[in-house]
Amino acid sequence: MGMDELAADGLQEVVDRGGLAGAVTALWRDGRVVQRAAVGWRDREAGEAMRPDAIFRIASMSKPVASVAALQLLEEGAFELDDPVMRWAPELGSMRVARTLADPLDTVPAHRPITMGDLLTHRSGLTYGAFHPGPLEAIYREALGAEIDSVRDPDAWIAGLAGVPLVDQPGSTLHYGHSTDLLGFLLARMEDAPLPDVLRARVFDRLGMSDTGFVVPAERHPRRAVQYGFDAGGALTPLQVAPGQATLAERPTDLPYASAGQGLWSTVDDYLTFARIFLGDASVDGVRLLRPQTLARLRTNVLTPAQRLSAEVGGMPLFAEGHGFGLGLAVVLEPDLAAPTICRGAPGTVGWPGAYGGWWQADPVAGTAMVFLTHSMIERDQLADGIGMEVYGAIELVHELFTEG
Repeated sequence: MGMDELAADGLQEVVDRGGLAGAVTALWRDGRVVQRAAVGWRDREAGEAMRPDAIFRIASMSKPVASVAALQLLEEGAFELDDPVMRWAPELGSMRVARTLADPLDTVPAHRPITMGDLLTHRSGLTYGAFHPGPLEAIYREALGAEIDSVRDPDAWIAGLAGVPLVDQPGSTLHYGHSTDLLGFLLARMEDAPLPDVLRARVFDRLGMSDTGFVVPAERHPRRAVQYGFDAGGALTPLQVAPGQATLAERPTDLPYASAGQGLWSTVDDYLTFARIFLGDASVDGVRLLRPQTLARLRTNVLTPAQRLSAEVGGMPLFAEGHGFGLGLAVVLEPDLAAPTICRGAPGTVGWPGAYGGWWQADPVAGTAMVFLTHSMIERDQLADGIGMEVYGAIELVHELFTEG
């Protein structure tokens, strides 16, 4: 039995148990696509099977794309990693840090400005409000609006951010959050163009990623994978909006806000093309996005040992062991300890998953790139009950088959 059948059969079991509605996978090895599978349902209620060209919300898999665009501008001399962000966003010249999250209005001045490097490594002190139910979440929501489809325009969003207390001093440690969203808006200011146009010109058009963007055109809606979450009993249910009201039911095509950190839709083939830039010299089919030395810099861990231990997402340890963090991506440091649900391979393997079940990695030693896309949208309070957790088992299954097959 080939890998296509093994992957499809294993994932079909998860679909049959109700752990996922459907998924699409792909594997690049030996200079070609050697596996592609579409399993389950694109629209279960309509009885429409999953299709290989299905378009998914990829959530935080957006972050590496924006980071690569930023590194292009770094190469061009538009900024340096130690440049303060207030060079392009003077609104952020007087940030303050909460003494305690129990009372986020009790603050002290930031010891130093947030830098561009802080944004690329999530050491800015910014977080996501949804990670901190209570006063801090309310402050974030009031200042910034929804996390993906905010009705704030970029200038108003940055102005709102100026009044949000940081959860740590800039540079202290990795706190996952809105750093990449701010990075995206600064790229837009540098380029004097909307962020979607910046990413299209610098990444999507150059790589032929024609199905990747912040809006799915109306004519491609039949390819859009229905969003699925889980009800209180753990049963799959279609969703109109993402958990936490992060999105609108239908994003207006003229909405100014675009989330560099979470807002993209894409396909398995588009993202596989993007992942391939991390396998060799940062070029794909003769198109170079980064210099080889920049690629090497990107996948070099920048966290200190203490920062690796303290890195967190929503109060939970992020890496524990096995990984570090480079410029916008997780990087494998100790292969035997690295969790495959982030990325696992030879040292220098990179990846970054998405909250809605998407996952990918690129191993430059093995020459493999893997992509797994699904919609498995879990509410934060469901995690404690284990609801929706089968997506992680599915990722581990695909990783094992792709690595050993």
